Amino acid sequence: MRLAGKRALVTGGRQGIGRGIVKAFAKEGAAVTTCGRGARPEDLPDEVIWYTLDVSDASAVADLAWTTDGTDILVNNAGVQVEKTVVESTDADWDLVIGANCRGVFNMCRAFIPVMPQGGSIINIGSISGKVADPSMALYNASKAFVHGLTRSIAVDHGPKIRCNAICPGWIETGMLDAGFDLSDDPHAARKDALSRHATRRFGQPADIAAMAVWLASDEAGFATGQLFTIDGGMTAASPINTGLF
Repeated sequence: MRLAGKRALVTGGRQGIGRGIVKAFAKEGAAVTTCGRGARPEDLPDEVIWYTLDVSDASAVADLAWTTDGTDILVNNAGVQVEKTVVESTDADWDLVIGANCRGVFNMCRAFIPVMPQGGSIINIGSISGKVADPSMALYNASKAFVHGLTRSIAVDHGPKIRCNAICPGWIETGMLDAGFDLSDDPHAARKDALSRHATRRFGQPADIAAMAVWLASDEAGFATGQLFTIDGGMTAASPINTGLF
């Protein structure tokens, strides 16, 4: 019960990594609130509070900060992905990806930092795609690099009151992963090759990211701030040469 007595707000808790973090936080004793576009998911546990929210809407985010009277833990997980190069991307794609992944994180931090208590923890969900570029995901790659930079700035500007860190997931078994493989001429072969590049010989699960989020939210991580924690099964630690000998 490492989060007993703490309030947590997780954006994008409908599914995937966000839902995994919601589940882990509740298990550790936190009072959890989550949000997303659309109606409350039918399978969301009764004890979890749900708000319908578009994080790119600054006014709506400010209203939520006032309604909830702040939070001890803020996880900025909500995000979208568009599989296009720069020249293929439209203004609508820009508004969607940058709106959710950049403006949304900025809006949440700007609204909640003033009403977070001493010792509060912000956890932004970045990506290894903010460090190295995935093909045909130009806006997504750029948006995650923004999240990484904002994380450092918040840590520097708002410490010691608030700690701010980012988790940079690798390839996690969600719909976004499948969409990435679908760009390949042979998705099955691409998936097999990708697995061979992981020291763990598996892709990540939302629970793997949630475990790191629990630690960063807890008092155990009291000296960790301004950092980017890569959780990718060892993929980015390896040479790009695939020898097949692992």
